[in-house]
This record gives sequence, structure tokens and C-alpha cells, in this order.
Amino acid sequence: MKVGIIGASGYGGLELIRLLHNHPEIEQIDLFTSSEVGTVFSEKYPHLVTIHDQPMQAIEQEHIRQLDTVFFSTPAGVTTSLLPPLVGVGPKLIDLAGDFRLKDPSLYEEWYQKDAPEMKFLEKSVYGLPEWNKEQIKEAEFIANPGCYPTAVLLSLLPLLKNELIDGSQLVIDAKSGVSGAGNKPSAVTHFSETNENFSIYKLHQHQHIPEIEQAMNLFANQPEPITFTTHLVPMTRGIMATSYAKVNKQVTEKQLLDCLRETYKESPFVRVLTDIQKIGTKQVYGSNYCDIHVKVDPRTNRATIVAVIDNLVKGASGQAIQNMNILYGLDETTGIDNIPSFI
Repeated sequence: MKVGIIGASGYGGLELIRLLHNHPEIEQIDLFTSSEVGTVFSEKYPHLVTIHDQPMQAIEQEHIRQLDTVFFSTPAGVTTSLLPPLVGVGPKLIDLAGDFRLKDPSLYEEWYQKDAPEMKFLEKSVYGLPEWNKEQIKEAEFIANPGCYPTAVLLSLLPLLKNELIDGSQLVIDAKSGVSGAGNKPSAVTHFSETNENFSIYKLHQHQHIPEIEQAMNLFANQPEPITFTTHLVPMTRGIMATSYAKVNKQVTEKQLLDCLRETYKESPFVRVLTDIQKIGTKQVYGSNYCDIHVKVDPRTNRATIVAVIDNLVKGASGQAIQNMNILYGLDETTGIDNIPSFI
């Protein structure tokens, strides 16, 4: 297959290149940019010398239409206008930004502070959470790849909500991410002096992933209640830990929660339900497409603590996008992304 990456020079684009380079079905990777046309990619990123010495190309519709798959690894708001002309004209389209995730355009405009895409394209987009939406992904015209925080949160909570094992009306979700989640554009927030030796909370009750999580909980688990969701920036490069707190229903046991998770994901190669462990950390999924989940119930409070860890750039972005591509083409979903985590 021949694939293209629009927005190749960002962290998501770099991870797409890294993973697609070893994908057995990929024979060509074209890199597109709106701001650095003609720049040789390996000059910008020397670790790719002899691997990707090609210049980045202008975003031209005719060229892009000749490809099999196009990944959009752009900031929010860009694909609202860039993607629609390509729908149904040839390539499979996978959007890693948030433009087509929310089905209600007013919600997108409220939370992203940008103009929403046309409704007809929102209706065509398929939410690309493979473990929960595989049949729709197989037939999709284009995929709205989930956000990084929602991926960790939804994979860990949806089975328990759908089976009514926890109370969804009082969910508190505490999530933490490495700095790469903010992208590669320098800012005051990601400046070394601001992040090093620091731990900060941000976007209190305003994070744009809140409506995405709530929408998916309603869609897949019939859970319409709002959530309390807080995000923190951790002085590390990559990784997400989402820790959720919920009341268990009807004296549900820890074993029931774990059994539910294991049964739900017994055929999901990238979700690992952990038991009998003393600790869980982001390092155990570093550089991989795994999501590791652990649950513990406190009998004193009748409350469950549900922990999920992912690599925000892989399972939270590029790895999941390739997993969706594999499903679209009828490949084994692990193709090209079955590498083990890099712990050190």
C-alpha cells in the first residue's frame, strides 16, 4: 500500500513513520506539509537519515487521491476543511485530530472554540475505538481516531459501565500525561523551566476530551451522566495514566470487575488486564500499542479504583490509527504494531 501523512513533522507524524516503516504491507510513505514544503525530512530529524531522505511535499489533492490511505496528524481545526474534499474519492482517511469525533457540532464549537465541520461529514465519520467499534470501522469511509485521554479512560470504564457494575453518576477521573501530548510547538506550558521539577493541573473542567468521553459512554454503555475529569502535566516525555474512582453497585466484588474486563477483552490483543500486581506504571507500555488496566476495590468505602496506562503517542494516537487501518483493509489488527514496550 501507498500511504500519506499530512502533518508529518509533528510527534504523531513521527510515530506514524516509525511504525509504518516496519509494516509489511506498506511500500511507500509520502510526507506532506503546509509550511515546510521542500524541506528534506531527515535534515529536520537526523535520526531518520538514510530512512526518509525525501523532501516534504505540498498538500495537493490530485496526488493524495492516488494513495491508499491518508493519515491526518494536524492540529485541531485543520481537517475541518482539508479532509471533506477527499471523502469517497479514493484513499481511506484517518484523522488523528479531534475535528470529526463529536457528532454535535455545537459541542465541538463550545469545547474547541473553532468552527465545526459540516453535519453530513460528521455523520459519515466513524469513531475509531477498535475494541468497541470494529464492525463500523470495517465499513467506514473515514475514521475519527480517538483522543489519547479518552482511549485510556474508555477502555478501562466501558465494560464496567455497560454491565452496570459501577455507578456512572458519580465518576471522578484523574488523568496525567507526559509533555509530548501538547505537541512539538514550543510554548510557555511546555518550556523546560516550566515543566522540569514541576507537576501541574490544567484545563480544570474545560478539557476538550470531556464531551468525547461522555459521548462514547452514552453510545457504548448507555451512560448519559456527566463526569468529573481532571488532567495533569507530568515532567516526562510520554505516557498517560488515567485513574478513575467509582462506587460499585450492589456489593459487586473486585473479582467480578476483573472478570468483566477479562471477558470483554479476551479477543483484544492490545488490552491487558492485570491482576495480583503491586504497582502499575506508564513505563510498562512505553512505545507500544498496549493499554494495561488494573482494578482494586476498597471494601471500607465500597469504591473501585480503576487504573489504565497507555503511551499517548502510540495507543493514544498513531498506533491506534494504524490498528484502524489494519481493520479497514481486513488485516490482522496487530500487523506492524505488535512490538513489545521499551521499558528502559
